[in-house]
Amino acid sequence: MRRERIVDVLIVGAGPAGLATAAGLAAAGVGEVEVVDRERQAGGMPRHCLHGGFGRLGMTGPQYAERCAAAAVGTGAVLRTGVTVTAWAAPLTLDTTSPRGLERITARAVVLATGARERPRAARLVPGTRPAGVFTTGELQQAVHLHRGRIGTRAVVVGAEPVSFAALDTLRRAGVAVTAQVTEHPRHQAPRARALDARLRHGVPLLTDATVAELLGRGRLSGVRLRHRDGRTAHLPCDTVAFTGDFVPDHELARRGGLLLDPGTRGPAVDGAFRSDERGVFAVGNVLHAAEPARAVAREGALAAAAVRRYLSDGDWPAASVPLRVTAPLAWIAPNRLTLDEPTDEFTLRATEFVPRPSLVITQDGRTLHRARPRRPAVPNRPFRVSGSWTARVDVRGGAVRVALG
Repeated sequence: MRRERIVDVLIVGAGPAGLATAAGLAAAGVGEVEVVDRERQAGGMPRHCLHGGFGRLGMTGPQYAERCAAAAVGTGAVLRTGVTVTAWAAPLTLDTTSPRGLERITARAVVLATGARERPRAARLVPGTRPAGVFTTGELQQAVHLHRGRIGTRAVVVGAEPVSFAALDTLRRAGVAVTAQVTEHPRHQAPRARALDARLRHGVPLLTDATVAELLGRGRLSGVRLRHRDGRTAHLPCDTVAFTGDFVPDHELARRGGLLLDPGTRGPAVDGAFRSDERGVFAVGNVLHAAEPARAVAREGALAAAAVRRYLSDGDWPAASVPLRVTAPLAWIAPNRLTLDEPTDEFTLRATEFVPRPSLVITQDGRTLHRARPRRPAVPNRPFRVSGSWTARVDVRGGAVRVALG
């Protein structure tokens, strides 16, 4: 039998964004705030990251995750793990299942903070057999740090963005030698200091302009076949491969709820107040933009809490919005909807190519709204920001706002 309950705010996802939202709401005295997560332990991705650098105190990932959860519970939020949301019964009513049984929870506001995931080998369409020894970064970190499993002896890391260097650290901790790091780009995409530090500690060769064309071996991985941009192929012997980065929003629940998804981010389309196109449904964190660091999505959670409080207080919801669209080499922009009642101070963008001296042009219906030269180069897999000072010039009755990078 399905039990039915009512709460003030239901937050789906107990990562840094969801927990920060819960802490902000509960601390402000917003009735009953409940966070549910399908994992047995709260904290999201940081739980698997033993390296430091999390939060202002440079904590390890598990320490940071524990602190986020303690902050939410300490302010009065209810945290329930091992709870899977299975369906939307209504726009603000969700069905869940857990060891306690089936429940139907109705809320005054719902916040989706379901995060992001790395695309596995199958989603990247890498051909070959299905041998053991193939991981994403998250799977690798769980195998090493949570399950203390045996990984292998010689690995190839696919990717050279910031999270790829975390995979190198994890393999080092597991005593696995790394044969090479492979990226389809002409160089790595990590901050210079972090990449240099990894080079000094690991001494791993970086193979650029190359992709993994095939996995080799039966039973256990025996190697990978590479294809270089110029058509050359090469064989790298290894018994382990880690596919890193290439994050996509975990948007299944948003899609099942019929929320409008942005074609660039592939997450829910939201405005500067994290409001989706469904009244009372908010989204925050890496479900909107895969993937930003924990500290960035935690900051978003604090802002989202303020937006949810305003909605619960006045009930206002935008009747119309203007979509933002990007052109190549931009991949996406977030937020990606503009509304009159909620100004957006800053936008986050991501490019697919290196642009050393980018020039940003924002237009609507052929009218130039803003021109800017970001201070930093555009780098794939790394965000850059643009001020929202131009949004007051948008015509809410006009067409989509176009964002181009030259």
